[in-house]
Amino acid sequence: MHHVNDAFSANCRTEPVSHTPEQSTDAPAAVDSLAAALPGEGSEVARRLVASAVESFARRGYHATTTRDISVGAGLSPAALYVHFPSKEAVLFEACRNGHLHVLDEVEKAATSATDPVERVRAIVDRFVRIHAVHHTTCRVAQYELHALSEEHYREIAEIRRRTDAVVREVISSGVDGGVFDVDDVPTAALAILSLGIDVARWYRPDRVDVDVLARNYIGLALSMLGTPRR
Repeated sequence: MHHVNDAFSANCRTEPVSHTPEQSTDAPAAVDSLAAALPGEGSEVARRLVASAVESFARRGYHATTTRDISVGAGLSPAALYVHFPSKEAVLFEACRNGHLHVLDEVEKAATSATDPVERVRAIVDRFVRIHAVHHTTCRVAQYELHALSEEHYREIAEIRRRTDAVVREVISSGVDGGVFDVDDVPTAALAILSLGIDVARWYRPDRVDVDVLARNYIGLALSMLGTPRR
């Protein structure tokens, strides 16, 4: 078990999400659109391996996925993974790290896209929910397979999550200080908003709800939690 100091990062150490047949229907293209596009480190082949790993982890779970599954899924020889990564865990770490850094970058951009606290929250929630919906397979792996990371790798991911949490806390605090938000516990409010968005990756399917409607509804929920009526 990994121990960290803030609620958002501590909450990321979860048991692996169950892999139901419904979850196994993700098309590879949906994974590749984010997993293979993120810059990360290494070559194009390494990015293909990461994308293949994300698909395999989402379909089978981390522990049931073999290095052969990952290599063959990337169109390579069974042992090709070890040319680019020292272990299966290293591939998982690369996927988690790239995904979390992408989310952090988007949250930081959203936080600076406006000066009004309400508009800043709207922008953050909109981007956060859209990422976890549109790229639900990649995000589900990055969020729910963290239990398999080494202590060192987990600590690095937890630090990225702390930075994301800090951005959201700062935006909420600015609204409280300005009399816009009515919140007694800023850390808990930030945790609640982030947790709502993260959980989208667990259940979202395009045929269930339109992503625009989903983002709009989550913005309303977030503003309600902060004591601000939806605009």
